[in-house]
Amino acid sequence: MLGVTVDTVRRWADEERLIVVRSDGGQRLVPIGEVTRLIGERRQATTDRPIVAQSARNRFAGIVTRVEKDRVAAVVEILAGPHRLVSLMTAEAVDELDLKVGDEAVAVVKSTNVIVEIPSGRETRT
Repeated sequence: MLGVTVDTVRRWADEERLIVVRSDGGQRLVPIGEVTRLIGERRQATTDRPIVAQSARNRFAGIVTRVEKDRVAAVVEILAGPHRLVSLMTAEAVDELDLKVGDEAVAVVKSTNVIVEIPSGRETRT
């Protein structure tokens, strides 16, 4: 997900740049919060940002955690901090964006629908 080698992960762990936990078998496990933190640091350090303006205010930068695609449609899941966003799109769009698990992505939410729910136990009015 970080696009680095296992040796880099080991070095970062040894330098305490990356917090890891050990499994019962001794493997290094990197918590998703650490991955998100490092990607956020990279994003802030990067000056190359091709998007110069956007009308949507609900933007969630994160990591692609799932891509399921058939011949026509696709499901793409993005983990953005504590939020999990799921997008339904065409399989062609996934191919054009070359989306893969571990890629950085920004989920932009521009909703035209608001759903209203009524909790149980509500009294009816006459």
